[in-house]
Amino acid sequence: MCIALVVAAVGSIGAPLITSVATTFHVSLGSAQWTLTVALLSGAVATPVLGRLGAGPHRRATILVTLAVVVAGSALTVLPLPFAWLLAGRAAQGVGLGLTALMMGVARDHLPEERGAAVIALISVVSIMGVGVGYPLAALLAELGGVRAAYGLGLVVTAAALLTAWRSIPEAPEGRSARVDVAGAAVLAAALFLVLFLAGERSLWSRHLAVAAGLAVVAGVLLCVLAVVELRSTTPLVDVRAVRHPAVAGANLATFVGGVGMYLLLTLITRYAQTPQGAGYGFGLTTFVAGLVLIPFSVLGFVAGKLTPRVRKRIADPLLLAGSAVVVGGGFALFAAARSDLAELFVAMGVLGFGVGGFSAAMPGVILAVTPKSETSSAMSFNFVVRSVGYSLGSAIGGLTLAAGTGPGRLVPDDSAYTTAALAGIGAMAITTLTSLALARRRPSRTNP
Repeated sequence: MCIALVVAAVGSIGAPLITSVATTFHVSLGSAQWTLTVALLSGAVATPVLGRLGAGPHRRATILVTLAVVVAGSALTVLPLPFAWLLAGRAAQGVGLGLTALMMGVARDHLPEERGAAVIALISVVSIMGVGVGYPLAALLAELGGVRAAYGLGLVVTAAALLTAWRSIPEAPEGRSARVDVAGAAVLAAALFLVLFLAGERSLWSRHLAVAAGLAVVAGVLLCVLAVVELRSTTPLVDVRAVRHPAVAGANLATFVGGVGMYLLLTLITRYAQTPQGAGYGFGLTTFVAGLVLIPFSVLGFVAGKLTPRVRKRIADPLLLAGSAVVVGGGFALFAAARSDLAELFVAMGVLGFGVGGFSAAMPGVILAVTPKSETSSAMSFNFVVRSVGYSLGSAIGGLTLAAGTGPGRLVPDDSAYTTAALAGIGAMAITTLTSLALARRRPSRTNP
């Protein structure tokens, strides 16, 4: 669980500090945004590589070396160095985002089946819900001691995780082997860079649509090239044949579309809470106080994560996915219909957290039901890449929708733009629900270890 919190810390520390970074280092907000983007990019590339290494005999060494890289990167973010070094540190921290899938492999190999399934579900939940702790803490530290103090939180958490892993992570079972497909990793890195770049550079879509569309086509071509390379490789970075399994493909599609919707609502609520009241809506909250709005998200997410292993004894995982997607859709509906009071934002965020927690806890069961134990880390790593891309696109769609609803000469969007974005989110969750129900109609037999 400590290592899962590293993932949450790395993912949440960047977002509330973008404005502080721009002020401290005298760079534009666009440049400061790269402290978040570069971590997502390095994490998206590192995740399948670490997943493949984690399927081999050197899993313990892989985890320890990865954590050492993250600690070193965390130190770079704290030291009084130029902005370029901060980006390098955040890139090193982002490598830690690939640890979640490795820890799932450890749990599945070394725990009894029922206990392992519960731990895997909780790891999946903690890696997301920890944002409700990391976001307000980072914002508070930034207000009290500056951006370096806030990044110090990441250093403390990652150092503690390294010590914990050194003392507790067991060796991988004997008879495992794994080689990294370097060519596949290079193509994947190029494709993900374009996808995340296009998701982060929202102004490119509004000012240079043809360029953005062209880069999107290039990204699509690179993904097709990746599929060809992986099909021809004897040691694929991403097992395309396994990914094509109906259960795995459906689960990844649900993760992608669901991720778009879930992060869209998270972005909408936090931005709405910080909008100055002079706009005619919003509450003008500081970054720290707005971060407290995330507490219901994390608390109810953890509750859902703890309940899910018990519920899945009676309800199949795909049905749990569908039900969770409906809950998230309900959060969108609440936000669209009622957001004039701060308490209503807390309620919507709590509903979102409960839905995301249940969704995250049920997702591994769908994929691992048809995945050999030896491929746990690799299979889940691809799912986390899909989730990361979905989150990035969700954030981008939210930004583009609000930008389209911002009138000439205005600094903030019209209130109706939030309603439009919420309705788009309801559509995304409807697709996720239908995809999950289609999975529920199939009854795949569990694979042998």
